[in-house]
Amino acid sequence: MKVVFGILAILFLALIIIVPLVEKYGKSYSQEEVSKISRWVLPLVGLLLVIQLLAFIFK
Repeated sequence: MKVVFGILAILFLALIIIVPLVEKYGKSYSQEEVSKISRWVLPLVGLLLVIQLLAFIFK
């Protein structure tokens, strides 16, 4: 159980360090670019769920 908490602590620490760096130095996208990308999110999530369901059924 100590190993799991150690891994979680490392991941949380990495998240605390990486998120501010990405926000500071990352590319900012326009509203138009974000809307183009975001319209594909839900269909892709739905497709992923269907594929996972089929993989579960036929496994």
